[in-house]
Formats: sequence, structure tokens, C-alpha cells
Amino acid sequence: MTGGSGDGGGFGGRALAVFSGKADLGWLRLLRPGFRHCFVALEEAGSWITVDPLAGYTDVAVQPVPAAFDLAGFYRERGFTVVETRRRRRFRPAPLLPATCVEVAKRVLGIASWRVLTPGQLHDFLLKYG
Repeated sequence: MTGGSGDGGGFGGRALAVFSGKADLGWLRLLRPGFRHCFVALEEAGSWITVDPLAGYTDVAVQPVPAAFDLAGFYRERGFTVVETRRRRRFRPAPLLPATCVEVAKRVLGIASWRVLTPGQLHDFLLKYG
């Protein structure tokens, strides 16, 4: 079994951080074009699981494709920016910040930086630190 029980399940596994320029909420248009929303996809147990924090709820879904499917390419073909990364173990508590798409993505990926607040900053962080 994997999960938050301290067994480290899923850590080190492949993950995708997916960025979109779409802005359903007006104030999101203040963010960097192309980086107004983000979500993550995790390779787990031979499948891809997406965690997409939306304004009213978080959509968690097992995608109907095998883990070998080029999910990054699929998203890129549809105009998304994708950073291929891995889940990390967090060795310190995550900062107390509002539950935004970025904060949810950071927690799923194991990133505890309080300086990463926007999708664009998350993108840049991942490019710099993998």
C-alpha cells in the first residue's frame, strides 16, 4: 500500500507538472500568460493519476491509459506546458499557505518552498531544481 503513512510509497516515481494559460477566474489573468493554472499527473501502479485543484473542488482521476502512454506529449499537443519531474520526500513541514492549485501541486510533489506561489514560479522552480 502507498500513501501518507510514512512508507514512502510513490516517492521518486515519475510525475508531470502541467501548466495552462486558461483563466476561468478573472483575477487569474493577472498571472503570467501560459501559467495561470497547474495540475499534476503521477505514475502509480501502472497507471496515471491526475490531481487537478479547481476553484470549487479537486478532481482526482485515474486516467484510462497505461503508464507507458506518452501523457506529457498528449498534453503538449493540446497546448499545455509540461515539466517532467519526480515526487520528493518532504523533510520539513509545508508552509501554511492558501489552498491554491500551486500549493496542492507542491504538496503532491513534495515541495516545501514558501517562495513558490504562482504557476509560473512553480514552473521555474521545477526547471531549476528538477
